[in-house]
Amino acid sequence: MNRQDLQLLTDQAKEKKNSCKHTICVCCGASCISSGSEEVLKKLEEEIKSRGLENEVAVIPTGCMGPCNQGPLVKYMPENTIYQKVDCDNIARVVQSQLIDKKPIEDLLLFADSREKPFLNAEEDPFFKKQLKVALLDCGDINPETIEDYFTRDGYKALSDVLFRMSPEDVIAEIKHSRIRGRGGAGYPTGMKWETVYKYVSDQKYVICNGDEGDPGAFMDRSVLEGNPHRVLEGMAIAGYAVGASKGYAYIRGEYPLAIKRFELAIKQARKNGLIGNNILGTNFSFDVDVRIGAGAFVCGEETALIASIEGKRGTPKPRPPFPAESGLWGHPTLINNVETFAGIVPILNKGGEWYSEIGTPKSAGTKVFALAGKINYSGLIEVPMGTTLREIVFDIGGGIQGGGTFKAAQTGGPSGGCIPAEHLDVKMDYEALVNLGSIMGSGGLIVMDQQSDMVDVARYFMEFCMDESCGKCVPCRVGTKMMHDLLHKICAGNGTRIDLDRLEELAVYVKETSLCGLGGSAPNPLLSTLRHFRQEYESRITTPGVKKELQPQS
Repeated sequence: MNRQDLQLLTDQAKEKKNSCKHTICVCCGASCISSGSEEVLKKLEEEIKSRGLENEVAVIPTGCMGPCNQGPLVKYMPENTIYQKVDCDNIARVVQSQLIDKKPIEDLLLFADSREKPFLNAEEDPFFKKQLKVALLDCGDINPETIEDYFTRDGYKALSDVLFRMSPEDVIAEIKHSRIRGRGGAGYPTGMKWETVYKYVSDQKYVICNGDEGDPGAFMDRSVLEGNPHRVLEGMAIAGYAVGASKGYAYIRGEYPLAIKRFELAIKQARKNGLIGNNILGTNFSFDVDVRIGAGAFVCGEETALIASIEGKRGTPKPRPPFPAESGLWGHPTLINNVETFAGIVPILNKGGEWYSEIGTPKSAGTKVFALAGKINYSGLIEVPMGTTLREIVFDIGGGIQGGGTFKAAQTGGPSGGCIPAEHLDVKMDYEALVNLGSIMGSGGLIVMDQQSDMVDVARYFMEFCMDESCGKCVPCRVGTKMMHDLLHKICAGNGTRIDLDRLEELAVYVKETSLCGLGGSAPNPLLSTLRHFRQEYESRITTPGVKKELQPQS
């Protein structure tokens, strides 16, 4: 395939898409599938066919639409009307009302059971109004299992423009200008990382997409891979061109079978169309991608452990330097970014680094995807500009606390993060502000807690997770997390002493400063942040005699 062929396929795909008056999108992300959306999709196809509307109405499966706890979700385009909790019994009624009678069923509209007046155009609902889709662009609007649907959104145009109009230096300069930072958690400037790999001279370089998302309550990367796999694949190919790599690997955790299936399908379709492989679009640039499946080790989210796993070794971290940019996969210069970072590359190159840099805050440009979970009315997947306040996310987008409860804290950054209390609800969600509060952005997990949440038990839960997931290579993490967990268990049972509390703080600092990798270095964060903001809950456990708590058996 050459560049003209790509343009022809794009035009044909758009013409076919435009020939249908309506498109009905059925959310077939993992969450909605668990609610029965595949049966809804099949029933919708049958209903449209029985009415003789198959030439006017396209019915397609899509990725996640966002409001995950309202599924199965069905969206009618171009009206952008979303129906919630659709089942096979009300399909005929919805089709009749929406397509024939032109009178949407208000009691089935998105959030109809909680809004005084639900919105016919879902984009006007507060859940969507403050969002800005960049990494999630087109998720929920296209069929992720066909490359033709991706072509209708100018898929692979950015790659084509890069290959024919830009040098590797130009691409890196544009990424640097955008000020995008790695969305995997550390927040390192993406352009600088690309430039570092580019500068090393080697006969072989690699690009790795880190899809080993392991934080409890996190499902951002999974949803992107399920909803728009070609966007990630195109981002990887552009990165390969920029840094001089000819081979890429997507490392996806094994608990994400649907994400793996759709990404592997995207690779086959792109390879068949000459968009990855040898001499892409007739140029001298060759780049191919394979998938490697993780076995569920949380530590493999750390880049050196991930590299070891791809190489067939046990996934344990190693000291740095050298960094992977210099000596990574099989000793060659290697670029590693996570799924969300690669998903943001195509929009940046299509619209320009200047456009992206103007979104967000002075030090944290662009948008961030969050997975809302916990004691919140509207859990799901959202994407907001950096700098959006926690209050806006929890109350405007998330609809507030379940049952009219009181907000107590939000855990950001997963087991590596910390808890933000109610007095900091107006904190701007960016890298620096969260660190100042003793938390981190992390990959984007955001768990909301209400007044009934026990913060000491929260710290114990996350410490148990880190203890179990420690690879055991270094003593501070292997032994330190076990000691901290045991002390927390003792305090939760009402048997703790002030000496135990002092020992906890001392251990936390030691483990944080001396662990080999980020898992151990960040494991004390939930403990330290809850001690900082909710110390009275710890104090009450060690000063009030006879306080006992029913605990789950230790694993």
